[in-house]
Amino acid sequence: MSQGEAAGCGAAKPQDQGWAWMVLLAAVVLQGLTLGFPCCIGIFFTDLQHEFQASNSQTSWFPSIMVAVLHGGGPLCSILVKRFGCRFVVMLGGLLSGLGMVSSSFCKSISQLYLTAGLITGLGSCFSFQAGVTVLGYYFVRWRTLANAVASTGVSLGFTLWPLLSQYLLDEMGWRNTFLIFGGILLNCCVCGAIMRPIQLASGSLPQSAKPKEEPGSRAEEAQLSNGASPHHPMLQQHTRRTKCFQMLQKYLAFDIFCQNKGYQIYTIGVTWMMMGFALPHVYIVPYAIHNGVEERKAALLISIIGFINIFIRPLTGLLSGHRVFTGRRIYLFSLAALLCGLSNFICIISAEFSVLILYCAILSIAMSGIGALIFQVLMDVVEMDRFSSALGLFTILESITHLIGPPLTGLLVDITSDFHYVFYNSSFFLISAALFMGLSFCALEKKNKLREASKACLDNPSRYQYSETSMEPKAECQSPPVVEYITSI
Repeated sequence: MSQGEAAGCGAAKPQDQGWAWMVLLAAVVLQGLTLGFPCCIGIFFTDLQHEFQASNSQTSWFPSIMVAVLHGGGPLCSILVKRFGCRFVVMLGGLLSGLGMVSSSFCKSISQLYLTAGLITGLGSCFSFQAGVTVLGYYFVRWRTLANAVASTGVSLGFTLWPLLSQYLLDEMGWRNTFLIFGGILLNCCVCGAIMRPIQLASGSLPQSAKPKEEPGSRAEEAQLSNGASPHHPMLQQHTRRTKCFQMLQKYLAFDIFCQNKGYQIYTIGVTWMMMGFALPHVYIVPYAIHNGVEERKAALLISIIGFINIFIRPLTGLLSGHRVFTGRRIYLFSLAALLCGLSNFICIISAEFSVLILYCAILSIAMSGIGALIFQVLMDVVEMDRFSSALGLFTILESITHLIGPPLTGLLVDITSDFHYVFYNSSFFLISAALFMGLSFCALEKKNKLREASKACLDNPSRYQYSETSMEPKAECQSPPVVEYITSI
């Protein structure tokens, strides 16, 4: 761990109190400004189509790139956090986000929007958001589950306020001036980063990962040098480059965890597949409502309803999941939330009436609350905290790929068929299949681990599970516990 990381993300002394709660407040605002922001892009969908004469698929690339970069910039964010600390990275992200939206207000084509609002703003949001999530893991230990749930309410606030503000500004001054104002608003990420002040670690409090470790391949290099090989030898230089490349991948992308940790592997694959359909309702619910005769103001209100309900449900979900009953079982709550999210999409298929869409948004919001409150907590459960930043990098870059291609592919399908129902068919398919995959896989993994522990315990003390040879009573055999009872009691 570098000095920058230790200063910016070090374990606060004392934790879970004092300035940690100010950091939590800053994280709430950060998540509202970053994760909550892409939800309002659907309000500009129709105006951007008319302005640039673009199709549904072409227009949907703009929010897709933004969200994909927001999640996929994790490895780069991890490198910057380890080098400069969380505070610097959050403030850098705020500058990039503001610059991207200000530049977007002057764009002359939809492709320019891909670069400014999509890439630059998305990358800035990534830096601010992921550095903010990382710092929470060090400031909170006892109340970490609650802190993550409370921080995720910022997304709910963003979902509530961004659409209302967007629709008002769009009606009053058009999309270009609205984007210009958005650039100024996103600069407030710098204020949040300033609150995440560096903390001086107590002596001897550095995590174990901060201790110098022998780098892989160093012994091989020493052996070659001891045999007389020159450090400038081409073969040795090539070997050194491969070793450093492997170390970088292991340090910032956690491929070693992905290969060795089955829980992390299942969870990453499941969430990556789920994200193919998770973002579709947020991108297309407003165009879908307008397409079916709902007024633009009412259509924008649908996203605000999702965010408003989230404000109250996410903390409750965090408190519930933090109970000791759910320790080690939060993945099942997460899978249940994803399943409910997928099933709720069938409501839109039944009817596009405004009252029905309100019901859909209410149920979708409850399911999203579970996903939002648990997604990072489950990740913290399956990997060690000292590798969380690296695990988060690989986790987010994989899900960003499906975030990127999901909406445009569905938009292309809508362009071909002129039927918005395929948006919700696709979303349901990916969400339901991912939920079943994660739930059933973790259940099988848990049973496998119990069997392994049971076999190990039996080998360590075999006489404990053998019948007594000296007892001649008929009921002696019945007193020996059945195999099933033995396995489930571990």
